[in-house]
Amino acid sequence: MRIAVDLNRCQGYAQCAFLAPEVFAMHGEEALLYDPEVDETQREKLAQAAAACPVQAILVDAVDVPAEAVSGAR
Repeated sequence: MRIAVDLNRCQGYAQCAFLAPEVFAMHGEEALLYDPEVDETQREKLAQAAAACPVQAILVDAVDVPAEAVSGAR
C-alpha cells in the first residue's frame, strides 16, 4: 500500500502522527516525515489519519495518481 502527502498543503497539525505513529512522525514543529510504503495492516489507522487531516494533505493508495495531483500543480 502506498501513501503520499502533499507537503505544500501540510500545515504540521500532526493529527496523522498522533493517529498513525508507525507511519508518520514530526521532525521539529513543522516538518513531517513518513514512510510512503505502508504495510496493509496499517490501512485502518491510515484511513483515520487521512480523515483527521485538517487540510486533507494525505492520499492513501496513491499508486497511480499523477504527480500534479500530489503536488497541487495544474
